[in-house]
Amino acid sequence: MNPLKAFQMPKQVNITARSSSITNSFVNGIIPYIYPTESEVIKVLKILELNADNLCCAYCGDKSTEWDHLRPIVKNKKPTGYISDIYNLVPACGKCNQSKGNKLWNEWIVSNAVLSPKTRGVADLEGKITRLSVYEKWGNVEPIDFENIIEAEIWEEHWSNCDRLHEDMKKDQELAAVIKQKIKDRMDYNMNE
Repeated sequence: MNPLKAFQMPKQVNITARSSSITNSFVNGIIPYIYPTESEVIKVLKILELNADNLCCAYCGDKSTEWDHLRPIVKNKKPTGYISDIYNLVPACGKCNQSKGNKLWNEWIVSNAVLSPKTRGVADLEGKITRLSVYEKWGNVEPIDFENIIEAEIWEEHWSNCDRLHEDMKKDQELAAVIKQKIKDRMDYNMNE
């Protein structure tokens, strides 16, 4: 066997690859987190037909590892108006949460996206969709128009800070490429001596 087949180089990471994480931080930094009451959690679990002692993903049925925003909180690098509260959160597994991202749940769940419940052949998908639809109607959540709540200059300053950070990341990526090449050139020089 060729030993190189056993080797796998770690993925290269660049500075601008973290761009969406920065945007998400700027959105998460301003949206409220409203903690639920015990009765609200009980109601959600009842609607979704889930058990608190053995909590499963509302999308696929695997073990739940987190609570996911049913309706995305970020779209097109801006807040959607939805927040983190029990009316917009469902138990999820990491696979579903990562695959869904900021897509609409009812489109994603039946899509051909990598790791979507449909592509994974999840059993009783129609039942899960029905329960999620009932839950969504129960919450009856309307997005908040943040821009009409916050003074325009404060709002603009916040997003201008975000844009500036993204621009700095692009400049830093260019500089990092120069530094990386210089290090590589030096290593090649030393190896050839």
